[in-house]
Amino acid sequence: MPALPQPFRLTADQQDRLHELYRHLHAHPELSMQEHETAALVDERLRACGIETFACGGTGVVGILRNGDGPTVAFRADTDGLPIQEDTGLPYASAATGVLADGTEVPVMHGCGHDTHTAALLTVAELFAGATAHWSGTIVFIFQPGEETAAGAKAMVDDGLWSKAPKPEVIFGQHVMPGRAGTIQYAAGHTMSQADSWKVTLHGKQSHGSQPQDAVDPIVLGAHMITRIQTIVSREIDPRRAAVVTVGTFHGGLKENIIPASAEFTLNIRTFDDDVRGRVLGALRRIIKAEAEASNAPEPTIEELYTFPRNYNDPAATAAAAEALRGALGEANVSEVEPLMGSEDFGTLAEAIGVPSVFWFFGGHSDETLAAGTAPVNHSPFFGPVMEPTLSTGVEAAAAALLSRVGA
Repeated sequence: MPALPQPFRLTADQQDRLHELYRHLHAHPELSMQEHETAALVDERLRACGIETFACGGTGVVGILRNGDGPTVAFRADTDGLPIQEDTGLPYASAATGVLADGTEVPVMHGCGHDTHTAALLTVAELFAGATAHWSGTIVFIFQPGEETAAGAKAMVDDGLWSKAPKPEVIFGQHVMPGRAGTIQYAAGHTMSQADSWKVTLHGKQSHGSQPQDAVDPIVLGAHMITRIQTIVSREIDPRRAAVVTVGTFHGGLKENIIPASAEFTLNIRTFDDDVRGRVLGALRRIIKAEAEASNAPEPTIEELYTFPRNYNDPAATAAAAEALRGALGEANVSEVEPLMGSEDFGTLAEAIGVPSVFWFFGGHSDETLAAGTAPVNHSPFFGPVMEPTLSTGVEAAAAALLSRVGA
């Protein structure tokens, strides 16, 4: 595919407008499924350029741009922020706060770059709305809430997304990452892992620390359980198959001389395919139950916190999109990489209607930051992508992928 046609390449004024939008979004993040102000801004901007919209999945917004006969394609951007205290020092840093489901007030930051995704896709929507002579078909712009909690894509599907919007032949998506700004990376096939998160509550028997014979110690039980859990990947999974099991938190007790009545820990499990996932989850349940029995403790309570689906890039659709990306951004700036163990709920949107999807990554750091070895990763309080060429790359990549399907 040749370089982007002129109407889809940002002018200086359009780039300034993009930067202004990004700074606003970055300074005003909202927690997952609470993106009310962001949704209102998205809806207003889409309507202002003649795109029909509807609310979906609570705080999700869908825009439909119809332009005669031709293919229907969709593009998704996520909109939520994270409960992180920003420490970037940027002049447009967030000072926002939000309230978690348990009532805790927390600082909020766009620590995963969803502000770049939203700003880029809104700008792309405006470009396509203003250049209808250069393409034909229908584009569905999906501004999805709640990616960080794996709630948003499912909420939109459950709310009738694909009964209200025309069914696309392919769905595109992208994510900023700590690579070199101006570059694109993608994987064909498995792209990002499935993820499961559990909270495990251990039930013991409280006693004085000097009388352990009268207790069932949930902390000792948890220690044995966690140690054995870490053998699942190394001893039960084929080393040629990927899996990660992480114990992220452990809480128990209030005082050093009291054996507590309970303790709890949380688990995060990442896999690429259903067979490995089933083996890991089965082993976890077996070990948790058996270790409790070995300690003469009641069976622990397992609460499933959330599940992320697999993110799978259709190989044929990915090859076509990669060709378009190379044409727009240059051969040297687009590369194929190995799958990531990070997770996304993007795959839910395509799997719900059985269409292919393609998801890629664009860099957000300068050469100087990368060379110094100080590039902060996503979910860091220091994560602040350089605006350029990060934002322009996000716009150009999205435009190129869409034009590869609906271009005149």
